[in-house]
Amino acid sequence: MTETHPFDPIVFNDTHTLILGSFPSIQSVENNFYYAHPRNQFWPILSAITGYPALNRDQKIWLLKETGLGVWDMIASCVREGSLDSNLEDEVVNDIQGLLERYPSIHRIAFTGRKAEALYRLHYDHLVIETVYLPSPSPAYAAMKMEEKVAVWREALGLTSRKI
Repeated sequence: MTETHPFDPIVFNDTHTLILGSFPSIQSVENNFYYAHPRNQFWPILSAITGYPALNRDQKIWLLKETGLGVWDMIASCVREGSLDSNLEDEVVNDIQGLLERYPSIHRIAFTGRKAEALYRLHYDHLVIETVYLPSPSPAYAAMKMEEKVAVWREALGLTSRKI
């Protein structure tokens, strides 16, 4: 059965970096928010980099706003069994070009997985914008320790810790 992406992008007028995943996990859909699996490291990584708390929805949105980050996914709809990217089929991509036209402040796209990056390259490689790869925050990607991911994400996103 085809599933449609359930969330709007989280983007602000001053967003400079759009972080793109592939498609929300089943647990994210159930919790109605991006990266909601309790073992997913997305929010802990951003919290570690920025020094901002990310314990609830309001704090997570505030963190994105304060740091100039936006979040969305490459896939608008797909067929899947389970939450792994390798189980996604018949993908229809989101209108990334249209979003970038509506938010011209975005000058960098960061991918949280190879699936998102590959779909972008297939459909939007003609766009002239900086792209970076972030090691997956998924609990299924255990090849890097959390501390290593924090260091790579910090450099790739150009973020530094801030005092609250």
